[in-house]
Amino acid sequence: MGFFQIGGGIAGDFPICAVPMMYQDLEWHDVPFWSYFCQISDSTTSYGSYSGAVPNEKITWGKLDINTPKFIVESDATIVAPLIFAWVLGR
Repeated sequence: MGFFQIGGGIAGDFPICAVPMMYQDLEWHDVPFWSYFCQISDSTTSYGSYSGAVPNEKITWGKLDINTPKFIVESDATIVAPLIFAWVLGR
């Protein structure tokens, strides 16, 4: 199962914490990482930023695996998200 994040900040980043929370808090050691990660944000990516943290930084937090395919689309999500979803759904 992949993860599609629209926007940034704590509200945009919190759901991806499900994997490390199951591993660390519930001590479930067979929890798979997300199979892919895609983020749409108009925030410029930078290390240490909640709104624009680069996907590789999420590896250090246990949110993504080093081999997880990662994509960033820097644009307005209200325009780009419907276009991507239409393409993915074949519409």
